[in-house]
Amino acid sequence: MSLTIECQKRPEGSKSRALRREGLIPANLYGHSGTESMSLVVNERKAQRLLRSAAVNSTVIDVQIPDLSWSGPALIREVQTHPWKAEIYHLSFFAVRGRSSVDVVVPLNIVGVSAGAKQGGVLDQVVTELAVRCDPTKVPESIDIDVTTMDVGTVLTVGELVLPDGVAASTDPSVTVLSIIASRTGAAQPSEAATESETAE
Repeated sequence: MSLTIECQKRPEGSKSRALRREGLIPANLYGHSGTESMSLVVNERKAQRLLRSAAVNSTVIDVQIPDLSWSGPALIREVQTHPWKAEIYHLSFFAVRGRSSVDVVVPLNIVGVSAGAKQGGVLDQVVTELAVRCDPTKVPESIDIDVTTMDVGTVLTVGELVLPDGVAASTDPSVTVLSIIASRTGAAQPSEAATESETAE
């Protein structure tokens, strides 16, 4: 699904508080021209709708700036919000056009029920999202991990993940992603055979 956000050039001398009262959110676009940054404003309602579907440092969106005759793919690099109110204070976009690769964060999706879980084990997921590097036009929405054949005692590391073509993990390959561990409750209970033996004595 392609996501688009329309921005306008921020009026010179405008104050952030005054802009927010008008329903506009201050924003910046960088990466489009060296180290230069472009000051923008975004309609608050449109920004809220965008953030319901787009994830920070993960989803490539189409940024359009009609009054500056600029448009192109970008990542949402940062979202600043009010400390306790559900209000967006500032957005930062990073242009990715012309780049051979970008660093993004992708969620990990568990697929299936492990063999170990069916035997009473528990899946312990340590890492829920993964930092990767890939072509900006081929950012995966998520990375699936099939756990159906994993028994109790299995430990899966970043280096053992099956990643899509053209996607490389930026995280240390030795980092544990998940493991299938024995149930503590099950381990604490005596076996039926042991119970029968004690009763007979």
